[in-house]
Amino acid sequence: MRTLKFLLKSQVKRSRMVQQVGGFTMIELLIAMLLAFLIITPLLGFMVNIMDTDRKEQAKANSEQEIQDALDYIARDLQQAIYIYDADGIEAIKNQLPNSIATDRVPVLVFWKREIVDQALTITGTEKDDTFVYSLVAYYLIKDATSSSTWSNAARIARWQIRDGIPDPTSTQTCGKYLTGQCPSPGFALFKLDGVGTLKDKMNAWTKATADYTADTTVLVDFIDQSKTDDTPPAPPRVICSTDSVINAQLTVPPNTASFNTRNTFKMTGFYACIDRVNTIAQVTLRGNALARLQSNNLNYIDSNKTYFPSASIRVQGRGYLFTK
Repeated sequence: MRTLKFLLKSQVKRSRMVQQVGGFTMIELLIAMLLAFLIITPLLGFMVNIMDTDRKEQAKANSEQEIQDALDYIARDLQQAIYIYDADGIEAIKNQLPNSIATDRVPVLVFWKREIVDQALTITGTEKDDTFVYSLVAYYLIKDATSSSTWSNAARIARWQIRDGIPDPTSTQTCGKYLTGQCPSPGFALFKLDGVGTLKDKMNAWTKATADYTADTTVLVDFIDQSKTDDTPPAPPRVICSTDSVINAQLTVPPNTASFNTRNTFKMTGFYACIDRVNTIAQVTLRGNALARLQSNNLNYIDSNKTYFPSASIRVQGRGYLFTK
């Protein structure tokens, strides 16, 4: 009997211990879930807010960096310029440029430059020398009518270039006497400085060659502000150019909007330039649109969101010169 009582007491104690550590009651579980909800929900909201803030700041930083990189690229390009077209000049030659009847773009910055071609001329044996060629460069402000799977709903800047070839009197290429692989770009024609008239008159009289262009525009930077001066609220105003400069986006003679600019690209202020044609100086201004990285609508500029529209400006003088009688 004593042995049986001992075994029964041991079993009762063991069952009590198992019952104590075997789990939670329903009330305990409900209380734990309520406490977890009260603690985790604010933390989750805080984390979501941090992630959203980080995404917005990253969009701003990317826009600022891309705007500066684009300006640096344009500046290096302009340093080789020998002649920069002012607003009247662009109006005079616009029909000679590619996409002259396109309604989604406008040429903002157009210039001639003299660029170096490394190791192009053979001197003797394996010795080679550099040479120079003339190129025509145009920067366009483009705004599609509809959203694109490739580009943002904001505007973008595209670059176009054609260049001369490198002559070789001994060559028998189909494009004429030029070095192998150094033919002029299709459609290229050099400006003419002979005859009477001012340098501006001669440059404004430039016409393309009879061949069709094959060079296409290449996008330099996307997410450029598409806000216009006639929006509500309006886009930020352009800077006031000096008396010897003109803003390419404000032509003396308005363009033919029926065939050239039906999307009011000239009224955008995300990309414009002040040109000092006489001194070969250009002051270029860009404004990005970081909102277009975060959403697909409500992208126009407003003062309360101005931090999403980083802007930068640069002033560059071309190193080259043209001499004419």
